[in-house]
Amino acid sequence: MTARKAVGLAALESSGHLSPLAITRRSTGAEDVAIKILYCGICHSDLHSIKNEWKNARYPMIPGHEIAGEVTEVGKKVTRFAAGDRVGVRCMVNSCGSCESCAKGCENHCPAMAFTYNSFDDSGSGTNAVTYGGYSSMVVVKERFVVRFPEAMPLDKGAPLLCAGITVYSPMKHHGLNIPGLHLGVVGLGGLGHMAVKFGKAFGMKVTVISSSPGKKEEALGRLGADAFVVSNNADEMKAAMSTMDGIINTVSANMPIAPLLGLLKPNGKMVMVGLPENSIQLPPFALVATNKTLAGSCMGGMSETQEMLDLAAKHGVTADIEVIRADYVNTAMDRLAKADVRYRFVIDIGNTLQKAITEAADLLTAA
Repeated sequence: MTARKAVGLAALESSGHLSPLAITRRSTGAEDVAIKILYCGICHSDLHSIKNEWKNARYPMIPGHEIAGEVTEVGKKVTRFAAGDRVGVRCMVNSCGSCESCAKGCENHCPAMAFTYNSFDDSGSGTNAVTYGGYSSMVVVKERFVVRFPEAMPLDKGAPLLCAGITVYSPMKHHGLNIPGLHLGVVGLGGLGHMAVKFGKAFGMKVTVISSSPGKKEEALGRLGADAFVVSNNADEMKAAMSTMDGIINTVSANMPIAPLLGLLKPNGKMVMVGLPENSIQLPPFALVATNKTLAGSCMGGMSETQEMLDLAAKHGVTADIEVIRADYVNTAMDRLAKADVRYRFVIDIGNTLQKAITEAADLLTAA
């Protein structure tokens, strides 16, 4: 089996502008699955990464870690997948496989974990190659890091679950915020927040959305099925909701006071941070200590847990709310994402539009 030629949309420097790039994917090894990419979601971390806002960029960079597609070839040791299967690849593509975290199915905590893009991965080849993500025509991934899409789940609406879905599902399960009848607060109604609302309702919980935007109330209650809505900068509404919630999933990346949110929790309540504010959290210890509250963080989730999440989502009809875009629209989508102008996830139609976009771009360059 030989290395494969592929094409992608790459940022070449910190402007973040994405343009066509020819790349080479590795050959399909014994434990590998080759996948034709059909859809790829756009995560806010893609925008941070291509613009080097986290100061770790490796250019050229092809982003994308919400990958949905179809298996085209499998290695001789692959047992779970076959050509034609509907599959996904998420935020990671390799780990050591032998540490305590890997043994527990928590590959996301492995010190040697390789991200789907802008990372290093030798995949047993002896060469520490930089990884390229899902804004591309195909990918080759170890079987362990591939998940199966249930037949009931559409690939376009399912792709964002591989990041936004598991990011909220994992802490809800880990912290016992998946029990019918409990009261869950969801701070923020974006890509992560709308998934937390949907999973909360799938678990049979009472769900309250907490937002600084009163205009999102109708969306939260009417379309997403939340039970209540609290405007976070409305003192009366916050006071009325004090000590009513068993847990909170905080999805907001903007800097905001944490103590008032903790005040919404019952004694022994838990708030889990999945958003990434730019500044450090300012928190009076008394807000935690007085009534035994917990402030925790969570990132991603393991591979078996991701498959579990997809299966449960398919059972309950949980998918992301998306706007499907052509590959040639991706730079405009990034500009809109920076302004929070999407409800709630962009998904690139890779299978139908990537090759055409690249061909048209090449024609324009030739004409110039």
